[in-house]
Amino acid sequence: MRTMLKSKLKNLKVTQTELFYEGSITIDEALLEVADILPGEKVEVLDVNNGVRIETYAIKGERDSGIVCMNGPSARLIYKGDTIMVLSYVQLEDEQARLLKPVIVDIDEPNRLKNRK
Repeated sequence: MRTMLKSKLKNLKVTQTELFYEGSITIDEALLEVADILPGEKVEVLDVNNGVRIETYAIKGERDSGIVCMNGPSARLIYKGDTIMVLSYVQLEDEQARLLKPVIVDIDEPNRLKNRK
């Protein structure tokens, strides 16, 4: 089995943080759908501003709101206004892995779909 990049949301802006929450990242439901990320799915968050990388899970936010909220302890590392990337992965057997085409979603400000590759 190989762990492969399934999808990536690029250039998201963190719109808020909620320190006293169980954890996770809340993302606009429309953005989750276009990137094929399910609520509860494990994701990796990369902060372009400071190099922090965390693993958490996705929570769907209000559709077309542009919300990207760092919840819980990650709010101490990733701040409102930071630019982030959100990645999801899939495990596939070698043959399937070689055929995988990850979904890459470019985001414009304020967290609106720019294009999907």
